[in-house]
Amino acid sequence: MQAGEIALVALPQADGVEKLRPALLLCTLPPFDDWLACGISSQVHQAVPDFDEIVASGDEDFAGSGLRVPSVIRLGFLGAFAGVRLEGSIGRIGESRLRRLRDRLARRLNSAS
Repeated sequence: MQAGEIALVALPQADGVEKLRPALLLCTLPPFDDWLACGISSQVHQAVPDFDEIVASGDEDFAGSGLRVPSVIRLGFLGAFAGVRLEGSIGRIGESRLRRLRDRLARRLNSAS
């Protein structure tokens, strides 16, 4: 697995039940090389402006993402996952989108009080 890949992982839902969902791999975390990942949802109307990012069907990296429908990468839905919990990659996003998302998350973390 590599940063920028979209992997399937069991994510908790609002009702507490875990369901296999796509998640964007952002980076590995020490000391065990767990993955910091954010959830992806098809509920694009829930995208937070200037924070989340929509992957639309006309986007250059949509076909390679493995996503079936336009989806929102939810930077506010973060989790750390052991590599063994990842069910495999379905695709990947473009490098420029990954860089933009990482920068956006870092800015948010640096501005938090």
